[in-house]
Amino acid sequence: MPAQTEPNSGIKYGYTVGESGWASDMDANLLWLGRVGAQLMIKDRDLTAPPGSPENGDRYIVAASGAGAWAGQDAKVAVWNGSAWVFYTPMIGWLAYLEDEQKITAYKVTGWSAGVAI
Repeated sequence: MPAQTEPNSGIKYGYTVGESGWASDMDANLLWLGRVGAQLMIKDRDLTAPPGSPENGDRYIVAASGAGAWAGQDAKVAVWNGSAWVFYTPMIGWLAYLEDEQKITAYKVTGWSAGVAI
């Protein structure tokens, strides 16, 4: 049976033993869980271009009018994997902690909320 995609997270599951694609899809599943699925902590959401010296695992919400490597990625979660930016499209209901603002924000139909201070 070909793998199926869980609609809330996009994680693939339901592989048959030895099915082709399992290893690459499982790697993607585990990276997704570690980067955005378990605890989404965002360094900043006001940048339109990537910072100069990101550290492996740094996460940002791309501000409107993203530029450079972030062009066309507005409102997505950008994760630096040590050598390139990986982008995740948020789903309604995602919560994130904004480190620089010390707020919790939620993704809704209209985009990321203003956030609530904690």
